Amino acid sequence: MPPVRAKPWMALACAAAVLLAACDRGATRRGDGRAVTGEDRFTGSLTVFAAASLTEAFTDVETKLEADNENFDLTYSFGGSGALITQIEQGAPADVVATADETQLDALRDKGWVEQPVTLAGNRLEILVAKGNPKHIAGLADLGRPDVLFVAADGSVPAGKYAMEALRRAGVTVAPKSRELDVKAAAGKVIVGEADATIVYVTDVRAAGARAEGIAIPDAQNVTARYGIAVVARSRHRQAARAFVDYLVRGAGQHMLRRRGFVGAT
Repeated sequence: MPPVRAKPWMALACAAAVLLAACDRGATRRGDGRAVTGEDRFTGSLTVFAAASLTEAFTDVETKLEADNENFDLTYSFGGSGALITQIEQGAPADVVATADETQLDALRDKGWVEQPVTLAGNRLEILVAKGNPKHIAGLADLGRPDVLFVAADGSVPAGKYAMEALRRAGVTVAPKSRELDVKAAAGKVIVGEADATIVYVTDVRAAGARAEGIAIPDAQNVTARYGIAVVARSRHRQAARAFVDYLVRGAGQHMLRRRGFVGAT
């Protein structure tokens, strides 16, 4: 029997299929499932609203992405998650929003302000005390002592809410000297010597470095914060916004978050 020869159109179709599969493997998926090629992932500019506790990790991401993509520019607005949510609802020109409480983003999604949120990372609480720990604070119980000047993030932001939950679990009553607008402001009071202690995230203690010290909170009293991130529905740069979210959730951004002390959300 003579050999069977492939028809020219069959050979071309097979070659095209192989090429398409190879290209698809090297592409990243948009939020809508379509492939995004390497050249168009990060171009133009993005404005990202993010919880204050993400400052260091997101700054790392900015440095990396802008170095690798000369036509890409990131602008951040960091603050308390509650304030960021309010700004989004007032129509602020943001492309992406990341908060320290996933439920806040779920509420925004239900109102049509953002696309489907995804989990970004987890974070844990830690006590931040003045350098040298002059008040010898050993745990949450000490924060209720009358000689300890304690400050807290306001209850309107996740860090403040989580801190109060940790104190409740420990059966501790406190009278904060002040309630700060975000977790970075609370940490700052301790770092500059205006307070003896506060409750912040593990990542904030790490960011404080040698300027202050951290005191661990036992698991039974601790709270895990679940961070969420979403593309703003009114974004004029959805392609880059979706690529940015993907980079943080499934790409190298996760390594940068872990390096700064974030953990997986459970």
